[in-house]
Amino acid sequence: MRELIESLIASGYIRSERVARAFEKVPRELFVPRDLVKYAYIDRPLPIGYGQTISAPHMVAIMTEALDPPECSLVLEIGTGSGYQAAILAELVDPQSKGCGHVVSVELIPGLAMFARENLRRSGHIDRVSVIVGDGSLGTGIEREAYERIIVTAASPKIPEPLILQLKKGGRLVIPVGSPELQILTIVDKKKDGRLEITRDIPCVFVPLRGIHGYRDYYINS
Repeated sequence: MRELIESLIASGYIRSERVARAFEKVPRELFVPRDLVKYAYIDRPLPIGYGQTISAPHMVAIMTEALDPPECSLVLEIGTGSGYQAAILAELVDPQSKGCGHVVSVELIPGLAMFARENLRRSGHIDRVSVIVGDGSLGTGIEREAYERIIVTAASPKIPEPLILQLKKGGRLVIPVGSPELQILTIVDKKKDGRLEITRDIPCVFVPLRGIHGYRDYYINS
């Protein structure tokens, strides 16, 4: 683990001490299938079933640094996957597990949601992360301006309007936007007056976001 973290720091992917600490506290081997544990600390994505992947550590670091969630904040994650990104975020918003911050994560695939909950239980983060099964392109439904930070770990054709509505003023959304084959990591800052400031960052490749505001034509692979 330490060798990977030092490599991510040297490459500039991890830029802050708090993110480095979060990576140190979350064992990635608990969030990959058992037959892939030996690859847990190689900087690459790994399959986790249902046609989905756990992101490469450098991409987790990039998105986490871009999101920059404040301690004691409420974060919404779209695309739980195996739960690894959620655990990293939990360490940032509530590092001492005192109940001052929380991560709400939405996963479309019930089997993955169960996998993530078990992984988060084993890693000791289940008290700081709530995993919900649903259409992540809709966020968590009727809440308005509920979240200080929103992160989407799947490729979207556009920025889903429900997520903008659920982002607090002064909050930030990080999302890959583009085609299913190639996206641009996009950072949306919602100003105090409600204006949106959009920054296009780096090219990236994520699995497609499915749902009403995602790619409806992509289906689960068994």
